[in-house]
This record gives sequence, structure tokens and C-alpha cells, in this order.
Amino acid sequence: MDVSRFLTSLAQTLSTMSLYKPGHPARERVVDRTFSLLQDLLTENPRPEFSFLGDEVVYGRTSVRELRDWDWSRRFAAMGIQRLEFDAATTRDDFVEFLEDVYARASNNADSSDTSEARTTRVRRIRFGAIGIKSESEAGRKALDQEIATATIAYHLGEEIDAVRYMHEEVLKSGGLPLLEAEAVVRSLSVAMHGESDMMLPLLMLKEFDQYTTTHCLNVSVLTMALAEHLGLSARDVRTFGVAGLLHDLGKVRIPMEILNKPGKLSDEERTVMQNHTVEGARLIITSDRELDMAAAVAYEHHIMLNGGGYPKRHYQRDVHKASTLVHVCDVYDALRTNRPYRAAWEAEKVLKYIEEKSGSEFEPDIAAKFVEMMRKLEGRVASIEYPVNG
Repeated sequence: MDVSRFLTSLAQTLSTMSLYKPGHPARERVVDRTFSLLQDLLTENPRPEFSFLGDEVVYGRTSVRELRDWDWSRRFAAMGIQRLEFDAATTRDDFVEFLEDVYARASNNADSSDTSEARTTRVRRIRFGAIGIKSESEAGRKALDQEIATATIAYHLGEEIDAVRYMHEEVLKSGGLPLLEAEAVVRSLSVAMHGESDMMLPLLMLKEFDQYTTTHCLNVSVLTMALAEHLGLSARDVRTFGVAGLLHDLGKVRIPMEILNKPGKLSDEERTVMQNHTVEGARLIITSDRELDMAAAVAYEHHIMLNGGGYPKRHYQRDVHKASTLVHVCDVYDALRTNRPYRAAWEAEKVLKYIEEKSGSEFEPDIAAKFVEMMRKLEGRVASIEYPVNG
């Protein structure tokens, strides 16, 4: 099934609805054609899901490349339709009611009393709207229910965690990096961050120490994308930096767990093994895909300080990649905010003060200042999500 053909027909149907009244033969024909394409799609996939990320359309976890920069993707997102899901049992009546609802939004005629709850009750087999974050804890759910009262589709990070686990397993098994999985995870995180008009940071809470590598790379990806967006980078660059953040610690998959989670001080030999994750990560990335040279540079450089300290040691002084400066401050923030076997997590304000103190020596001053500014601006909009465990 050509997914782009269905979406293009859907857009044409909505455009035709502006020209003809309900019941007009031309309107009915285009509805029939699009519903027929939907039925073909449902035959192949009983629960198709679409995400509209402004300049990009994602079907399931795959980018629909032929619809990149598609105008209707931006229009759907502007209408508050970031995710669209169809059920296998969708009828033509369901589809017509869905079209009328979307057309009303496109025409700015949506009834203000048309809440997400009412819409979900009325159209049971087609779900669409902004995407909120689903917390696994009861306290988290209550807090987020207040924060995201209009969200229509619950969203959690269970699939993203599974995808990262799969990536790490593939790296250990074959040495190859599943790039499509990495890109899909970053797109999903981007959607989760923009469930409302104001940005939210969905950050995972660590339950067990051996989950650290997974939660940390997801959190650093989220923070890096948020910072890149705060700096005014393009949407595409934001996601490219997000991939670099996701992969920055990839080399740690080859560090023995007894070293990674050692509660006491590392020996000199153990420290050498630990620090080698930067070199190992860069090697894994660059040998997997030459298009990831920036992510490889970040994996290599993200522990290098502005004053030349950190590791690995350089043979001559040179500036690191801009993405490395962003990932470095995000990496330190999440690491210090997380419980580790050898110390308790720091409070957020303590970490931000540390970053301010180390600005100009460890961190690039402008990047550090912008990060602190962003985090204080987003205070109260950080969704702490307990590590979801999918059965």
C-alpha cells in the first residue's frame, strides 16, 4: 500500500469539502475513493499510526520521505493533530465524522465545546490530537493530567526504550548500528516533547542501576534537542543533534557491568576502560554509517572540556564540534541528576549552579548560559517518567 497516496487523497478530500456541500456527488466520490484507500491500508496494517512533525510525516516508526516538507503535515500539526490512529473496524460513517471534525478545525469553525473526551466518545475507531506523556506512577499520572488536560492520546516511552535496547543488542551482536531505529526514536521523542504548544521535557527516572545506559541516552537526546531548539536551530538540525545525543554513550555497551555500576572508586585500569567508551563509540558509529560523522565526533568529544581537560587527550588544541558542546552540558546535567551507585542525585538547582560555575572552563559559556536559561524557563514542565517495563 502506498501510504503517501492515502494521505494525499485525504488532503484532497478535505480541500474538496470546502467546494461542495454534504451530499454533493463530487464530495461523495472523493470520500469514497479515500475511504477505499484507507480500507486497503487497514488490510495490510490493522492499526496504522501517523505522526505529523511539522516538516515530516512518520508512518509507524518510518519517515514517509516522499512527503517531506508536505504542506498538509504542517497544517495538521497546526490544527493540533500530531498523531492520527485508525482502528481496523473503522466504518465509512466513522471516517465521514472524522473528516467533518478535521474540516471544522481547518476552517476554524470547530465547536469550542468539542472536548477531546467528547470526540473520543463520539469517534471510537479514529483517534487524533495532540500527544501527552503517560507516566507509569500514579503521582506522575495525576500531575500530568493537570499539565496536559487536552491531550487526546496517551504517550509513554516504553517503545523507545525497547528500541534502544534492540540497538544496543545489535551493536554487541553484529557491530552494526540500526540507524533507522535511532532516527525513529528521535522522531518519537520530538513528538513527545511537543504534545502542547509549550515544550515539555519527558525525562526518564532510573529504577535500577543497570538501566542507566538506556535511560541516560534517551534523556540526553531530549535535552539536546530542547537546547538546539532553544538556540534557534532548524527542525532538521534539531533532530540530527538529537541522534548525536542518543548515540553519545554507545561505546558503553562494551564496558563490563561491574565497572559501569561499581559503587566505589575506579582503579586506574578500570578508569582507562571506562574512558575508552568515547573512542569505542566513535568507532562503532563511523563504521556503521558514514553519514553519521557528526554523531561519531560527538561520541568522541563529549567529555572534552573547554579548557582542554577531560578525555580523550588531544595531540593538539582544536575546537570541538558545536553539537559536542551541547551534548556535553546535557550529559553532565542528566548524569548529576541521576542516582548512581557511588552518589545520590543532585537537586536540579545545584546542577545548574555547577554548570554556571564551570562556564568558561568546562563548558562553552554561551551554551552553558543558554542551557541554564532554558531549564529555568521550563521549570515545572519536566515530566519525570518512571522507567516503563514492557511485558
